[in-house]
Amino acid sequence: MIVWLNGTHGAGKTTTSALVRQLIPESRVFDAEKVGETLMDISPGLPETDNFQHWPPWRPLVVETDRHVLAYTGGTLVVPMTVLVEEYWREISSGLARHAIPVRHFVLHADRETLRGRIAGDTVVGPDSPFRLAHLDPYAEAARSWLHEEAEVVDTTHLTPAEAALRIAQAVRG
Repeated sequence: MIVWLNGTHGAGKTTTSALVRQLIPESRVFDAEKVGETLMDISPGLPETDNFQHWPPWRPLVVETDRHVLAYTGGTLVVPMTVLVEEYWREISSGLARHAIPVRHFVLHADRETLRGRIAGDTVVGPDSPFRLAHLDPYAEAARSWLHEEAEVVDTTHLTPAEAALRIAQAVRG
């Protein structure tokens, strides 16, 4: 099984995924961003883009990496990864479905003011990351148009990452 944690950049996916892993036996965290980083290391580089998800190889490589890791380890793979383009989510989720891999898709949501505050105070990436701030509007559009219908929404506006992780783990365990 895959527990996919979606949401905009700065929503707390990385922090929450580590906590979810501790609550679900035999689970591992796989950050699909590493696939994008591998593609960015190709020399000479792939065509210029502002987001590696736009490269067509990224999506099937994520599916294949998930599939092979699960075949090797079993258990649950927790994937903290923002996907705001519906077509990309459909490509990934249908690819996983073709391999009979069940997916629990969660969105970590917070209101815009809370997200701005979290981004402003980020000590890992740095305060007021232009990259993270630039994704607030695309996230709001995705949430309004398709994303919240495709996932189980966990409103983290007033939750700690530990509380959000507990809700997700309880939902997964049934």
